[in-house]
Amino acid sequence: MKRLLVAVTATFAVLATAPAANATIGPLHVVAMGDSYASGTGAGDYEPGTEGNCWRSVNSYSEQIVARVRARGTSVQFTNVSCSGAATSDLYKEFLGEASQLDALQVDTNIVLLTIGTNDIGYAAYGGLCVQADCSGAPTQAVAAKLPDMAKNLAQLFKDIHARSPHARIVLSAYGSQLTAGANADGKLDPICDDGVFSPQERTQGNALASQLDKTLRDTTSQARYAGIDTAFVSEYTADSTHLNAVFAGHSLCQAGTPFYRGFDALAPGQEGPDAVLHLNKDGHAALADLVLSQV
Repeated sequence: MKRLLVAVTATFAVLATAPAANATIGPLHVVAMGDSYASGTGAGDYEPGTEGNCWRSVNSYSEQIVARVRARGTSVQFTNVSCSGAATSDLYKEFLGEASQLDALQVDTNIVLLTIGTNDIGYAAYGGLCVQADCSGAPTQAVAAKLPDMAKNLAQLFKDIHARSPHARIVLSAYGSQLTAGANADGKLDPICDDGVFSPQERTQGNALASQLDKTLRDTTSQARYAGIDTAFVSEYTADSTHLNAVFAGHSLCQAGTPFYRGFDALAPGQEGPDAVLHLNKDGHAALADLVLSQV
């Protein structure tokens, strides 16, 4: 087991710099699972048959990671069962006509790429309330109150993944900050940036909630690691779960950098619609793939 973990870690650690001739470790058995942030809702180029339901994009961070690994000459057996809308409980059962995501795990699975948790706390509905009404105050507090139960669900999920794939490293990725908590940047911005959509108070409280979410995911992952489960946490935030790291800083909606998230552009004709609003776009998934490869 020790030799296997060293091989898997070494493979991810050298991908960004090592020449193809040095990438001889393999095959890797990789499974991607989770919710819309895992599937790539909002990133375009969807797997046939998943538009309007699971929204599995070839531009998702897991797909981009695997493509880079293969480009370095490493053989990868890859299974992507992520599905938009999934909560932790949905990974155990048939969901949107697809088999249980956990059934994709095997004894010889090496790496599990996972993003999950926000559907346990009603994060999408919370975002919708922010857009349509006022989500500050009690609605924000109500979502925050659900974080402890989400943590319990995630802790159990780590155990159940480990039971099925005892040699796998479980890499949990986070969600980041969709909207700036500060003033809008100058210039043409997505209509979602209008103060009539997200008020300054909603942005401030929403970002505080995003930080709480990140810390909860980070702490739960650490606790699983201390309990002997091989877990890693990759976040758009720095270790304090308060400040965005250099890769994502300046790229939330309404900031000066190229946005890494979808706004109301997702509502235009021919686009995904509400499912993609406040989700990572193709550039955002590429940046998240960079983080996974550099940090794990």
